[in-house]
Amino acid sequence: MTDIIKKTMENLDKNKMQSFYAETKEEAKEIALSFINKGETVGAGGSVTLGQLDMLNTLRCGDYVFLDRYGDKTIEEIHEVFHKSLSADAYLLSANAVTENGELYNVDGTGNRVAASIYGPKTVIFIVGKNKIVKDMDEAVKRVKSIAAPLNCKRLGKKTPCAATGKCIAYENGGALNPASGCRSKDRICRSYITLGEQVNPDRIKVIIVNEDLGY
Repeated sequence: MTDIIKKTMENLDKNKMQSFYAETKEEAKEIALSFINKGETVGAGGSVTLGQLDMLNTLRCGDYVFLDRYGDKTIEEIHEVFHKSLSADAYLLSANAVTENGELYNVDGTGNRVAASIYGPKTVIFIVGKNKIVKDMDEAVKRVKSIAAPLNCKRLGKKTPCAATGKCIAYENGGALNPASGCRSKDRICRSYITLGEQVNPDRIKVIIVNEDLGY
């Protein structure tokens, strides 16, 4: 474990978010599943990291009541999944950035993922690769605007400036450190911005830091 990971985990714990260390993504998956009992209802936010862990297929195995947003669903059915996920027993997701001060930073388009992380599900499990650790909130904002958002827009086939140039238009307009600054594209995925700091319930949020580069 590196000194930066150790410091980040210590500060997450101080902020009443339980931290766990995994050397590999396989180990991280085992840790995450240890927090979920068979038969429980489980939701998940959109996440490249969860895909790299093959987590969704595991949740579809029949041992859990998985609120699956994917497959042949209408917009109405997808939003029904989002609403049901707010009362799930467990909710899995990643973070766009985690600061060395123990803060989790996430940016969302629809808002379902950030909403569930704030309130609702009994247990919230973040799985975060070491590549997402940043020094502070300024660096977290920069990371989203120059890495996470452009790569996700490109992956999702969005027609946004960042998908074409590799960085948020805010850099051209002098607003890089303003979290909400950005384009006016109808395909924009950066609409809701939240920072999770110290928590009221010290058992609810669990953060698994993985000693691998995962997700965007």
